[in-house]
Amino acid sequence: MPHPQAKIHRMFELVEPIATVSFSEVPNEAFLAVGMRNYWDGYFAGRAAPLGLAPAGVVHAVFYNFADGEVARHIPWVWGKITPQEAIAVRERSSAAALRQMIGELADSPDLVRVADLATRAALSAPTEGRVLYAGLRALDVPEEPVARLWHAATLLREHRGDGHNAALLAHGIGGTEAHVLLAVSLGMRAEEFGRIHHLPKAQLAAVIDGLRDRGLVDAAGGFTDAGRAIKERIEALTDELAAPAYEVLSADEIDGLVAGLEPIAAAVAAADD
Repeated sequence: MPHPQAKIHRMFELVEPIATVSFSEVPNEAFLAVGMRNYWDGYFAGRAAPLGLAPAGVVHAVFYNFADGEVARHIPWVWGKITPQEAIAVRERSSAAALRQMIGELADSPDLVRVADLATRAALSAPTEGRVLYAGLRALDVPEEPVARLWHAATLLREHRGDGHNAALLAHGIGGTEAHVLLAVSLGMRAEEFGRIHHLPKAQLAAVIDGLRDRGLVDAAGGFTDAGRAIKERIEALTDELAAPAYEVLSADEIDGLVAGLEPIAAAVAAADD
């Protein structure tokens, strides 16, 4: 049965830090060790691997929010150094190692096994239609080892939500770079300072911001208009709604148990990140 939207959003907050250990130091080092030139080579090799040898244009479309040409700096170059199958193995092994390191003794608690099992049930239960990256991940073997299984489940749930988020952005006419600008604005930052887009050519970024201003979503000072805030909130609400089917396999008690079990794990990851 459907769970309250607040619970679905809470799952996002808990799953996100666990899944994104893939983008931390231990996996980065593991990818550099197999011949990647830099962080982004490893990022694209690891995250795009479930899509197989998809060309840069396809990965760009699936990932949605990278500026034109960014994917092509890494794909297909990385596939000359490592196969997608090898990248999947490097990513899983190093992400599980990173997670284990961050959560310390929680890694060996019986509670973690229960949480990993619940998360995996949810992660394998959602429909794949229209969820390209999620479908790619669903085709992979589920790791046996509980910490690796928890990371894998969190990654499935994250990318299932992400595929839905891209659909919500698309439905509201918000492109990839625009999504980053709106995120920066919602965090009270100037787009020019925001990590994911600060490196873009100034003229390119200015054109995106001008476009949002012309649509009445951003004001002259670079903050939200009421309409901009409303569209951002609508997209977030729709993203939660589209993420909900993954959790319908769990009872209300199970979802409460999953939230309670994930909280100390997510908190430990966040603390290690700081």
